[in-house]
Amino acid sequence: MGGNSPQSLSSDEQKELVKRLAAFLSQYRYLSESYIIEFFTEDLWHKLPVSWQSVLQHLSYPQTADLLLDAAHGHRRYPCVWPLSLLAFRATAHALTFPRHSWRGRGDVADLAKLQGFHDNQNQSSLLAHIFRKHVKPKKQHEIRELGMLVKQLCEHTACKQVVDVGSGQGHLTRFLSFGLGLSVTAIEADPTLVAMATKFDGQLLLALEKEKQKQNCSSELPSSEACPRHVTGWVDPKASWEIFVKQLGADGHVGEGRVVPVGPCKKRLRASPCCASDDSKSTSLAEDESCDLKCAQQGRPGFVLTGLHACGDLSTTLLRHFVKCPHIRAITSVACCYMKLTTKEQPAPPGVVGPPVPPTSDQDSFPSDFGYPMSEHVRGLPGHELSYKAREGACHAVEHYIDRLRDESALLRTHCYRAMLETFITEARPQLRRAGIQTVKKAHLLTFNEYAKLGLARVGLPPTLPLDTVRVEAMLEQQGRVVVYFSLALLLAPVVETLVLLDRMIYLQENGVDSQLLPLFDPNFSPRNFVLVALKTGG
Repeated sequence: MGGNSPQSLSSDEQKELVKRLAAFLSQYRYLSESYIIEFFTEDLWHKLPVSWQSVLQHLSYPQTADLLLDAAHGHRRYPCVWPLSLLAFRATAHALTFPRHSWRGRGDVADLAKLQGFHDNQNQSSLLAHIFRKHVKPKKQHEIRELGMLVKQLCEHTACKQVVDVGSGQGHLTRFLSFGLGLSVTAIEADPTLVAMATKFDGQLLLALEKEKQKQNCSSELPSSEACPRHVTGWVDPKASWEIFVKQLGADGHVGEGRVVPVGPCKKRLRASPCCASDDSKSTSLAEDESCDLKCAQQGRPGFVLTGLHACGDLSTTLLRHFVKCPHIRAITSVACCYMKLTTKEQPAPPGVVGPPVPPTSDQDSFPSDFGYPMSEHVRGLPGHELSYKAREGACHAVEHYIDRLRDESALLRTHCYRAMLETFITEARPQLRRAGIQTVKKAHLLTFNEYAKLGLARVGLPPTLPLDTVRVEAMLEQQGRVVVYFSLALLLAPVVETLVLLDRMIYLQENGVDSQLLPLFDPNFSPRNFVLVALKTGG
């Protein structure tokens, strides 16, 4: 198993580990940067060492799961003698990866029913009140409960009453933090449609609370409607300073570029924070009340805790920079995702954005680095630290899910081969369509390849009746096992890439005088991005 617990590493050990990670990934860059759809067009199989090919080509799917991907599989029976280079590759990949099992000691689980809180009903967590489960899928129920409790602990430890939830989406975490845990929450989300959904759900929860209170036998622990969160519609600009970010939240009486969205019953006046009100008889709006908490931070009183559940791409690194620079942010929990959307020197703009990002102006000099990766000076200076878009995209794959699929010998595995086969016919007919995006073909594993090809060809503008050489089709179908094994080799590097990205962030915090912890907070079987980076400022 991966033995490098992030909590057990000293600063020097972190730097040594990140050096080994960069060197290892640089050595096997041809794997992490390969596209499985080009298995045939680029003859990927024969890019493997010849000694690897001879032992891997006959592996069954369960053997691929046990012998390659599963670090915890203790009783390995190799069908033949493996070359030392392959054994070293497998062992090193697992050894360099942070353990992904839950920090709460639940260990691996095979199905949702075994996950804490889902014993009685696989769709409803018993750890959450029913009012927090509406509209929320089981995976998200698990995440908001675990992260919410951690944020609550940080608030207690730092004496903060205010939480800022960035990238709040439909507000599931926000509602649990505010109504469930009694925290004062400001949520900021760029998509106005999601903000509208969040406010709608807040209103529904408030109505449910009123109905519960009207019942004679209602619980005395029901949340108060005064815990209603405040929503701000706004995009967090990675190039803006922390002052602009705090202003966007409405810390000085107005919202800046964001827009405060009051929620139904929450439009009612609430009692102002006594530390900010000059006249206790004068009440303020909720937005003003929340602003008071942030003003208190500016006056030396306890600040606020910053959180983001699966903050996409550069948003996660932006929040870490704000945490380091802003004196009012006392602690942070960062759960990242979408590493491929991080900006890098090699790819200075996120996918879909034309041109490089606008360089910081003189009043935005709080960002010494222009890019989402790497963040730390140390990693920037390491040879081989570069991570391509494909390597970072691969780091977002769900390894545990794929292991289950291999052990079940799922028919879904044939879709890798189908797409790679289709790529050969597409590029031969029209080379400029290389790596053309094809939306997922529903139930592709239940189709013959010819049926699949007709749908795929039409999606890239080629005639569905394009002739397909039957002999070639059959020859490629026979290599389905090789396709799966090659994909598994590349997937073995996914946690290694993620470890490098997250360790870079820990070192960045260390360089700025802040210690941090990386906790596998969620169960990886249901939350592939299960690490939460936790940091708080001490003293001062």
